[in-house]
Amino acid sequence: MSHAYVIGHITVKDPQRWADYRSQVPATLAPWGGELVFRGARLGDLAGRQPHADVVVIRFPDQAALDAWHASPAYQALIPLRTAAADIVLTAYGT
Repeated sequence: MSHAYVIGHITVKDPQRWADYRSQVPATLAPWGGELVFRGARLGDLAGRQPHADVVVIRFPDQAALDAWHASPAYQALIPLRTAAADIVLTAYGT
């Protein structure tokens, strides 16, 4: 596996809290080599129905780095803010 990705499907509940959460995430990624690939808003559903309006894709060098980031105290400390700010489904993928 050459890279590991986190894809988040997001419905924002509290824009101010979401902005606060988003501003803090990059610092949690850096120690693990994580980088934001893109953030975007749904333009439309082409097949099926995606209930979340926004998406984020984050790339890591490998699954070990992805897992270490997610388990890190820095990221874990942000989860209560994330939960208050948005409904989100995070899924890990490998290439």
